[in-house]
Amino acid sequence: MQTIALGPSFLDPDKLISTFGLIGILVIVFAESGLLIGFFLPGDSLLFTTGLLVSDGKFSQPLWLVCLLLWTAAVVGDQVGFLFGRKVGPSLFNRPNSRFFKRENVEKAHEFFDRYGPRSIVLARFVPIVRTFTPIVAGVARMKYRTFVVYNIVGGFLWACGVTVLGYSLGQVDFVRDNIEFILIAIVLISVIPVAIELLRARSTSRTRAAAEPTASTEPPAPAAGRGRHRAGDDRRDG
Repeated sequence: MQTIALGPSFLDPDKLISTFGLIGILVIVFAESGLLIGFFLPGDSLLFTTGLLVSDGKFSQPLWLVCLLLWTAAVVGDQVGFLFGRKVGPSLFNRPNSRFFKRENVEKAHEFFDRYGPRSIVLARFVPIVRTFTPIVAGVARMKYRTFVVYNIVGGFLWACGVTVLGYSLGQVDFVRDNIEFILIAIVLISVIPVAIELLRARSTSRTRAAAEPTASTEPPAPAAGRGRHRAGDDRRDG
């Protein structure tokens, strides 16, 4: 299997898998699902590569067991993130920036959560960076725990099992096996599309609001309350 040149070499999915094995994959999926420091990890490409390696016989475990373990790691990771958000609360938004923490990432996840509500727990799974912070924001927002658990289980299954099975299925196609690097780059680009769409929507909304503000400012001011009565009183006194 070729070396996948996606970002720093230490984040190369092929290298991560060959170095740490299935246990390392589970730890990475867990960390990216709900730990603040996990936002930079290559979740999508890592799951896809895992599916490829299972189809290639590089893992002794069957596909169903690998998917079950990945699903569990993803769900548990989100649960930890949710409980962390509940414990930290709104103070998370006042936390100073550091090498592994940027407030803007939390704010993006907060906007995503506000836009989609409980569905964001499922949708965020397929959006890099946002998927790490959304369960934490859900905890800060005091989302109903039972609702979170249901959406977390569904989202974890669709993401962890879906992407892995996709890699397993495509791994049996000769074209994919011969162009793995380009396929993984395409997966990364596709996963960024939702973020790009949200940015375009936000920019369009801000432009619409900016265009509406001058229109609102040109409206004539309403007459001050009581001015008419005061003037009427003056007329009576003049009479």
